[in-house]
Amino acid sequence: MLVCDICTQEVPSEDDMKSHLLVVHVEQDGCCPLCTVAGLTYDELSNHVHTAHADTWEPQAADGVREGPNSSSSVVRKEHVEGNHRTAEGWKLPVGRKENKEQFGRKADGIPRNGDFIRALPAPKDFGFGSATVMEDNPPPQASAEDLVPCPFCGEATTSIDKLELHVELEHPDLLASPNKGNAKHRYECPMCSLVCANGNLLEEHVNLHLEENYHTAKVTSDSVLARQLQAEEDQQRRVEESEREKEEFQKLQRQFGLDNSGGYRQQSVRNLERAVARGRMDPMEYHLHKAEMLESLATGVDDGRTRTSGVLEALYQYYNTAGPEVRRVWLCSPLNHFSRSAGDTGWGCGFRNFQMLFSSILLNDAYKDFLQDYRYIPCIPKIQELIEDAWKEGFDPHGASHFNGKLQGTRAWIGACEIFCLLTSLRLKCQVLDFHTPSGPSGTHPLLFEWVLNYYASGTRGAEGKLVRTSKPAIYLQHQGHSRTIVGIEERKNKSYCLLLFDPGCPSEIMQRLARKNADAADLKPIRKYVGDLKHKQYQIVAVEGVLSPEEKAARLLMSKVFRAQRIP
Repeated sequence: MLVCDICTQEVPSEDDMKSHLLVVHVEQDGCCPLCTVAGLTYDELSNHVHTAHADTWEPQAADGVREGPNSSSSVVRKEHVEGNHRTAEGWKLPVGRKENKEQFGRKADGIPRNGDFIRALPAPKDFGFGSATVMEDNPPPQASAEDLVPCPFCGEATTSIDKLELHVELEHPDLLASPNKGNAKHRYECPMCSLVCANGNLLEEHVNLHLEENYHTAKVTSDSVLARQLQAEEDQQRRVEESEREKEEFQKLQRQFGLDNSGGYRQQSVRNLERAVARGRMDPMEYHLHKAEMLESLATGVDDGRTRTSGVLEALYQYYNTAGPEVRRVWLCSPLNHFSRSAGDTGWGCGFRNFQMLFSSILLNDAYKDFLQDYRYIPCIPKIQELIEDAWKEGFDPHGASHFNGKLQGTRAWIGACEIFCLLTSLRLKCQVLDFHTPSGPSGTHPLLFEWVLNYYASGTRGAEGKLVRTSKPAIYLQHQGHSRTIVGIEERKNKSYCLLLFDPGCPSEIMQRLARKNADAADLKPIRKYVGDLKHKQYQIVAVEGVLSPEEKAARLLMSKVFRAQRIP
């Protein structure tokens, strides 16, 4: 540690010593320790003490021994430089000046004091060179002629006072500047950006701006982080909600199309029969009878015939021969049976029921009787599902098979025109799929569909006479979004419009049986008549049977079905 020769303040380094001398002993105004005079520079204060209070300082005994603590006076020692040698001279402070000693200790602000000694000021000529060290118990040692003179600012030793003066003037000119208040300069430098301000007030305002800027920056940064966190939480919540919504919609579609693993035809039949008994619509004896017939049908693969209605087409023959004055001409398919939905397939079995109607039209047709000797029965719905799975296993429509995961049995999955085409082709029946993918008439109608059906039934019947034309053509499978029906004929009316005759599996057996009775009237035909303005779905697909395939033709159709394409009209 370095000790200030003026005030005995200890500092750790030379730079700190320079700063201490500049701030405490050069720039700071001094005050007289013996009176109330204040606001003096260092030279002024030194001159004041040696002139105004010269009678106060009395020399002490040469031995320099301080009187005891209980004596009536205190002793101080003044050490100053005289030539190239240091000498010690004792001075005695009278008893009456003790209070001034205490006053001096209070007023010398910024200069540390020890209660046991007091500093004596050197003469003005010694400013910056002499050192005043106040000592309590240990007297300063006698200096020899060979002693060096150290610089009080940097500690560098010199051999004479003249050289020390030259050293200080050259190396420390800033510390020797005049300490007058008018010439003192203070740097008001910003500790944050090193900007030098003109005065302390400006520096304070400048630093406050830094603090406010940092506060606002920290606040903005905090707000930005919070905003990003909130946005991330909202995005996560939205993704979770979207995922849940998609999952619910997918499950709804699965239930709608029978892919929710809730059981197939058998499970639904049993549940609906039990529900009918619970509601009193069926007695237990009838329940067991229906259940036994259903289980027998599943075991044999043959439809139990409970929803079948026969003789409908024969009733239409009689009606058009005796009635229907508004009809100019009508074409009907080969005989067939109507199949309605049952308790086991309500809501999803329309495609299977329409296949049963189409297949009954083929089985009752003499042109296909010899070819389908192995299929002399109408298969039940689980059997039809098995036949479609067999067609997929042969390689038909691999894309459609993947849609159903290759499995239909035990499910309530819907089927459409593609599955009907694959099944008929696997049975070596020649058929085609036509896609009326967009309306071809005003108000979303499909007049081209009516024209195609007319050409299909009218081909091969040129020259036929009479209003009723009974063709040998099988029925046509008609599919649209959410439902399917079977086209059994077409009317050409006297106003040059056309009307399709459709069998709907959703039509109850009671209505179809009423139509099948003799002497049917126009009101009985209303459920099966559909005009151009009645078919306004965006898209329709039809499957029409046109003959029998050879094994080579079947193999070619199998390759073509790898990439399934329907004929688009228009």
